[in-house]
Amino acid sequence: MRVTATRAGWSSARRSGSPPGRRLAAALMCCAALSVIDFPGVMAAPWSPAAAPLELARGVRSRGCGAHDGIRAPLRDNTALDAAAGRWSSGTSLKSAIQRSGYRDEQSAALHVDGDAAAVRQALALRLCVALTDASFVDLGSAQRGHDSWIIVAAPFAPPPAADAARVGTELLQRINAARAQGARCGRTVFAPAPPLRPNALLSRAALAHARDMLDHDHFAHAGHDGSTPAARVGATGYRYRIVGENIASGPETAAEAVRGWLASPAHCQNIMDPRFHDSGIAYAANDRGAPRIYWVQDFAAPR
Repeated sequence: MRVTATRAGWSSARRSGSPPGRRLAAALMCCAALSVIDFPGVMAAPWSPAAAPLELARGVRSRGCGAHDGIRAPLRDNTALDAAAGRWSSGTSLKSAIQRSGYRDEQSAALHVDGDAAAVRQALALRLCVALTDASFVDLGSAQRGHDSWIIVAAPFAPPPAADAARVGTELLQRINAARAQGARCGRTVFAPAPPLRPNALLSRAALAHARDMLDHDHFAHAGHDGSTPAARVGATGYRYRIVGENIASGPETAAEAVRGWLASPAHCQNIMDPRFHDSGIAYAANDRGAPRIYWVQDFAAPR
């Protein structure tokens, strides 16, 4: 079984201003784990339509396996993953097979089984249990040749389209302001409730410039590829600031996921809860081809 997993990377804000604020930096990245397992089964009669891998996988998904309860989330056939499974069965590496199919996966897991329907069902329950009981894995592709089956399940990369930027930005800010209204513990620091942040077009412009810069140059840092700082980018828009902060994230595909990750990180959480900030700008940028990448930026500031 090959499992590829990409999780969000987080880096918290730098703060700039007068008087100087804290300079915080924290990053957590999880690299992809890759492995391939061939599962030998019992030789038996050729496949029948009733023993299709998709139906067997759906059965495991609904019943549960190991220590994982069953789920009702749909699992659908995907023609691109069918093509990927076919290429994989012909000797192409799994990664290349998925890439050449045009399917853009956030995570994927795959299994080669030599055996009948019972062997495939057993292998799915033993080797793909975690993926099949994860609601984010919604697509399956397979190829069959004689008694051999090649099965790929995947969670698609589904970032919000650029056309939804205003709606997504509004949702993210609403979630941030809800957290500020409640107060929070950020690591060892307890923050009282804070006033809501106001959306600011200039800060959004600075945030978008940095999100696109990280996407265009395939890097993840507060410094731009030209060495620019968050404060410099905010100042370049014409916003006259007293203090500036920035949160960035790589990987989340929804506003809710981005906010959850930031609130779970003490340094990001401190930026979110800091009552000195009055204004905020939010942006994201995602690629539409190649290895999936999406970057989020939230800039915070208080005017002079």
